[in-house]
Amino acid sequence: MNEISNETRFLHAVEMGLGAWQWGDRVIWGYKPGESDKGIREAFDMSLSMGVRFIDTAEVYGSGRSERLLGQFLKETEQPALVATKFFPMPWRLTKGSVLRALRGSLERLGLEPVDLYQVHWPSPLMSPETVMEGMAICVKEGLTRTVGVSNFGESRMLRAYSTLAQQGIPLASNQVPYSLLNRDVEKNGLLARCKELGIRLIAYSPLAQGLLTGKYSIENPPPGLRGSTYASLLRKLPPVIKALQEIAQNHSKSVSQAALNWVICKGALPIPGAKNAAQAEENAGGAGWRMSDDEIALLDKVTDTIR
Repeated sequence: MNEISNETRFLHAVEMGLGAWQWGDRVIWGYKPGESDKGIREAFDMSLSMGVRFIDTAEVYGSGRSERLLGQFLKETEQPALVATKFFPMPWRLTKGSVLRALRGSLERLGLEPVDLYQVHWPSPLMSPETVMEGMAICVKEGLTRTVGVSNFGESRMLRAYSTLAQQGIPLASNQVPYSLLNRDVEKNGLLARCKELGIRLIAYSPLAQGLLTGKYSIENPPPGLRGSTYASLLRKLPPVIKALQEIAQNHSKSVSQAALNWVICKGALPIPGAKNAAQAEENAGGAGWRMSDDEIALLDKVTDTIR
């Protein structure tokens, strides 16, 4: 593994994060302006009190609402927090200067300067990884972000981003991708191993498979809204996975979701589960600070190995 740079060392020390996708998202997560804000604030406060200090948001979450809420909460707390946000490659954003302008907008909504981690949300079909990373390098040099990451990048694009930044003496800090017991693509395609080799922190979003790994849902009781129809086929494959998680959770006096999150941590990734109330935030925090055994990891690997 490459030596971890001083700039990115803080990211490797973080074991659990908090995802703020649910904050402001009406379509998938049913956010209601005003009504949902009290629960979200309590989730933020609970996370910080439980030692979860890394919060991941994006300019497109709730069309900027997530960043604004987080900025408001940060102003009203004395607890330190590490903040990550993302640049979305809109089709009209074609130059490296658009990265700098987008970050300035995010910083204004967050009330911060700098942000701790700035990521490219998705690869752009119109702007090369090289151009985007040149824009990211400007953001670092202007002092607007401490570190740079990518999100949803496969190995080839990630390596192009890594090389472009390396030419300017800037490390690629992270790659944020979906990773959970129900989506192990990053293990199968070698991306997780390559990240470890290069000292890039793999940040796992949807580590509970959008709630499927909490033990709350089944084919008879699917999650509400879009998630229910999207995951109908996965729900049929859940029972043996939940059974294995229950056994392991019991061994450690933990819950099903905490065991699922701990598996991600044991694999060397940083999970960022979402939370929209204090109970969810407290539950998520309990996934960190302990380790399941190698045999337990192997059991979960076995029961999920053929799930796609």
